[in-house]
Amino acid sequence: MNKSPSPSTETAVEATDLTVVRGPHPVLRNLNFTVPRGQITGLLGPSGCGKSTLMRAVVGTQAKVTGTLTVLDHPAGHPKLRSRVGYVTQAPSVYLDLTIRQNLAYFASVLLPGRSAAAHRNAEVDRVLTDVDLTSHADALAGNLSGGQLSRVSLAVALLGTPELLVLDEPTVGLDPVLRRDLWNLFHDLATRGATILVSSHVMDEAERCHRLLLMREGELLADDTPDALRERTAAPTVEEAFLHLVDEANATTTAHRPTTH
Repeated sequence: MNKSPSPSTETAVEATDLTVVRGPHPVLRNLNFTVPRGQITGLLGPSGCGKSTLMRAVVGTQAKVTGTLTVLDHPAGHPKLRSRVGYVTQAPSVYLDLTIRQNLAYFASVLLPGRSAAAHRNAEVDRVLTDVDLTSHADALAGNLSGGQLSRVSLAVALLGTPELLVLDEPTVGLDPVLRRDLWNLFHDLATRGATILVSSHVMDEAERCHRLLLMREGELLADDTPDALRERTAAPTVEEAFLHLVDEANATTTAHRPTTH
């Protein structure tokens, strides 16, 4: 268990009545939450509950968003956020016909503020290769990598320039236990250095590694709290059991308010 940093009084992300509609139905319903700076906030829930939609809204690529969503003191998607927010999608977003180093060099030339000098870009590439433990594979073609390695290349791209906010959509899917552990150690190291991390997962044991949790189900938030507070509130030994307790509680409330038919 990683020790939580001191509570932050500042927020990296703040949502008020955040709603996203796709077709005739809402995908996210009136979400209200904050993401503290300098901490790891886990966005957890079953597949299809709206986690990826919420992350796209935070980085400003989601259509049909209503309500208020502020990221690093700007509206989500503001041009000034481009170099301050790193985003990793579920599907690796790299060029398969380039090596890992060539991919990173290209993205560094595009992403780094002011098109930094070549020496600085090269140093950044070396740094992120070390962070994701791919230095020994730097000259391998991306198209020859495993799924887990591709995911780490995408993470390396997001780390270029040391963004203040990292938005990571299921970054550990398909990774073996050792790589998952190493990535979580990296996330905690980044948070210690001051980065804010919003990371999604449907694996409940990863909830225990977060400083704060947003628990989602069917486009709604069931909870916004720390793991310790959730366990205490539900008298559950694990966050997974706490989540199941909250689901049962929500189902009971829905049933109690459902009109009786005769």
